[in-house]
Amino acid sequence: MHLAVYLPLLFPLLAAPGARRLADRLEPRPATLLLTAGAVVLAAGSTTVLGLLALAGLVRIPLIARLAELSPAVLQRDDPAWIPVAVVAAPLLLAVVATGSRFAVHRVRAVCAAVLEAACFPGEDPVVVLEERAADAFAMPGLPGRIVVSTGMLQSLDAGEREVLLAHERAHLRGHHYLFTAAVQLAAAVNPLLRSTADEVAYTVERWADEAAVRATGDRRRVAVTVGKAALAAKNSGGRRRLPAAALGLLGRSRRGEAPGPVPRRVAALLSPRPTGGGWRGVAATVYVAAAALCTADAVQDLHEVVRRAKGG
Repeated sequence: MHLAVYLPLLFPLLAAPGARRLADRLEPRPATLLLTAGAVVLAAGSTTVLGLLALAGLVRIPLIARLAELSPAVLQRDDPAWIPVAVVAAPLLLAVVATGSRFAVHRVRAVCAAVLEAACFPGEDPVVVLEERAADAFAMPGLPGRIVVSTGMLQSLDAGEREVLLAHERAHLRGHHYLFTAAVQLAAAVNPLLRSTADEVAYTVERWADEAAVRATGDRRRVAVTVGKAALAAKNSGGRRRLPAAALGLLGRSRRGEAPGPVPRRVAALLSPRPTGGGWRGVAATVYVAAAALCTADAVQDLHEVVRRAKGG
């Protein structure tokens, strides 16, 4: 195996600063798609490399090499992977698999619970109004899903602002935004270096829904005012209730269950011209992710060739 096998472990180091720039300079929809795909590729690459390093060390154990009918001499000559690296990679791989599996199971259960809860609301109206003082609004996935709005939120907005709110939540349902957040959060669970990328995707899906509300109402300033008023209403009404794990709301997700998401950043984006000129950043990010994928594929092919030669030797 070549030393390039370690590169996929290093690629995620640049994800944090790159993700922030892409989220700010690209349109929300392509930014979400690119950041999510990039996080998944980087997480898959780092996990694959951990597996390759662990396997490379495993097959160099004489007993295992003999059981697999591999030549220890060929493995020693053609595979420069260090045994200490393999010893470190193996427990890391187990931890990654355990963490990723636990998150995946939790998220699948959360989505199923949200779909079931959405189906259990009475009536067929996609908008469900809850008698609740705390101002809140969120979209729950389902077939086709529900938009849940509290009376506290409705009382804090005028008719035009309620239209903005509903357009925002419909965009979440129509775009299946919970799938993007789930995918990138799984990637972050597998590789903690991607947590900032997961935060940026949580922001870009809200921006995606904000821009959908702008297209529906034709008024960027009204959408910005609505987001700001909703955040103040939530704060003044005694706090928001915790969002269901698979739901997305007008105010975004709370950090550690406390303050609302990056509302000021979204308001500033809505009051500014739509982002332009970020195309080259998207191209550069695509090339970066492609390079990570190619390095991972090369490492897999390299180990395959080493094992093939060891079989013949």
